[in-house]
Amino acid sequence: MSRIGRKPIVVPSGVKVEVAGRTVTVSGPKGSLKRDLPGAIAVAVSADSVSLTRPSDSKTDRSLHGLCRTLVANMVEGVATGFRKDLEINGVGYRAAKSGNKLTLALGYSHPIEIVPPAGISFEVDGQTKVSVIGYDKEAVGQIAAEIRSLRKPEPYKGKGIKYDGETVRRKAGKAGKVGAK
Repeated sequence: MSRIGRKPIVVPSGVKVEVAGRTVTVSGPKGSLKRDLPGAIAVAVSADSVSLTRPSDSKTDRSLHGLCRTLVANMVEGVATGFRKDLEINGVGYRAAKSGNKLTLALGYSHPIEIVPPAGISFEVDGQTKVSVIGYDKEAVGQIAAEIRSLRKPEPYKGKGIKYDGETVRRKAGKAGKVGAK
């Protein structure tokens, strides 16, 4: 049996889990999330926990068991506490600012880049070089953070660009001089 799939999900107080057919709806203080699970996976909700079971030991059922459990656990954690992804901006003249709810980035292009957050996502800017993406949907937080990072990926020679907090950029040596040049 799946080690991840068989673990029950503890539901904190203030979070409500409902199952209607294949649709799981989780609502809490941060918001509400809804997801359709594959029909083979059964969801059982008790007073303070949620458990998922699979009908057989076929390869697809085994792989879906752990995935569905993790998806539901992320929904419960998101509506209870939320998720946060931190980014660092490195480079001369590269900076971030928050105007209203929009994020404005100066990344060495001829124009500033404005990012409008979708519903459920907000930005925090600490100084001019630290940006945090905050929300209750883990998938959306990760996607927005990846889109911001893709605007100026960290380059290996000087390390300039946007990187995740804690990410290490593998550095390369610069161009070597000519051998035998006078």
